[in-house]
Amino acid sequence: MSQQLTEQVHGHYIGGEWIDGSGDTFESENPATGEALATFQRGTEADVDAALEAAESAFEQWRDLSYIHRAEYLWDIYHELRDRHEELGEIVSEECGKEISEGKADVTEAWHMVEWAAGNARHPHGDIVPSEVAGKDSFMRRKPRGVVGCITPWNFPVAIPFWHMAIALVEGNTVVWKPAEQTPLCGQIIAEMMDDAGVPAGVFNLVQGFGDTGAAITDDERVDTVLFTGSAAVGHEIAGKVGGEPGKLAACEMGGKNGIVVTEHADLDIAVHSAIMSSFKTTGQRCVSSERLIVHEDVYDEFKTRFVDVAGDVAVGDPLDDGTFMGPAIEADHVEKIRHYNDLAREEGATVLVDRFELPSAEIPDGFDGGHWVGPFVYEIDYEPDLRCLNEECFGPHVALLEYAGDIEDAVEIHNDTPYGLAGAIISEDYRQINYFRDHAEVGLAYANLPCIGAEVQLPFGGVKKSGNGYPSAREAIEAVTERTAWTMNNSEDIEMAQGLSADIKTSED
Repeated sequence: MSQQLTEQVHGHYIGGEWIDGSGDTFESENPATGEALATFQRGTEADVDAALEAAESAFEQWRDLSYIHRAEYLWDIYHELRDRHEELGEIVSEECGKEISEGKADVTEAWHMVEWAAGNARHPHGDIVPSEVAGKDSFMRRKPRGVVGCITPWNFPVAIPFWHMAIALVEGNTVVWKPAEQTPLCGQIIAEMMDDAGVPAGVFNLVQGFGDTGAAITDDERVDTVLFTGSAAVGHEIAGKVGGEPGKLAACEMGGKNGIVVTEHADLDIAVHSAIMSSFKTTGQRCVSSERLIVHEDVYDEFKTRFVDVAGDVAVGDPLDDGTFMGPAIEADHVEKIRHYNDLAREEGATVLVDRFELPSAEIPDGFDGGHWVGPFVYEIDYEPDLRCLNEECFGPHVALLEYAGDIEDAVEIHNDTPYGLAGAIISEDYRQINYFRDHAEVGLAYANLPCIGAEVQLPFGGVKKSGNGYPSAREAIEAVTERTAWTMNNSEDIEMAQGLSADIKTSED
């Protein structure tokens, strides 16, 4: 990272201009080394107010452009994301700690979402709905809601912002965005792309900051829709507040206590591979990471042996090294959260099978002693419904093995016994078991013979129960950022009503 980048203080992007802001400063940190990457202004209420005023002022003119005209701005960003794939992938890995293939995949996912949103501008919008009256035409039309407040997480610092903003912008909304305070450099680069693409002033606005900055955005009456991806605690607070404001909407995608069911008919090569990917990619710091592996008694011992062998040997190290499978945790506070849940599992009776939480110095790369290093933690425990370690999300490489007896119905009952309902997978060669899981698992994202990570942008992404109240991706995100109007036009010289309602006007003289 250049000395100029670390010495410069970056501000906010408001109304088409870079603004220094008036708040305190904070630093972006490389979680693998603990070193500062760049310095940023912390957004204040005044900064948020200016951004919302700019977004509100720009809305009418932006809305009046055609879908295709609005999408043209995003095509420039699409090409820049592709052209800078390698460079931006490294920045993602440096700032959020994901190993390099994941950093690059984050950027790829971003351009996939931009491609989908911009390409959708030329696809049909709305529906022709038959009227029961022959002389009427009825249509379903969409129009933008207005100002969209976007709050995005650190673990997908390029992809998820474009899930939210690409669709919101193409649909005719203006945006005020707060990226995660852990990944402000990725936010800075995205804002530079918007600026370079010539997005009109006020249409896109960036305010850096922490939770108070996000709250100032989401709570403001000028915001018509909130798109949030992050923790359940924050998401539920946002949804609760917004739900009490008539006309305002929040689509919140939150966490999970995701499970993989491995039945007696599983291919164990696929089962172990899927479980390792689901549990330890991104150091378990994905909302869709699996923290519960529910394994049939007939294959439990072999699965446990094989899973434990791999978990004990996965490569933890420098995210930019091609030989690394797991990078660091995002920050020191999160290391302590993972420690807390590892200790909680022990307190609740777990038998620990792998404990690499405190990595030996030999496993930490030279010069990386200041990083936030953790390794896999795997345990087995008898299933009980009220165990906190089986119900609360750790958001780390913390994995429970649960042995079950009986049929697929018994496995799915255990799988569903959690407050969350985001992602899940079944590993089985029996199509009846697969179909039962498909139809009865309480999740928004379901997989068969695959990891429970790796969603594609053209599919809905979100969960049920405590995991969310919306699907902020692809077609479902359009529902959140637009309003539907049922438009009916009379082509007859007479007025005829539906349901046989009389259109005769009667007066006292009649």
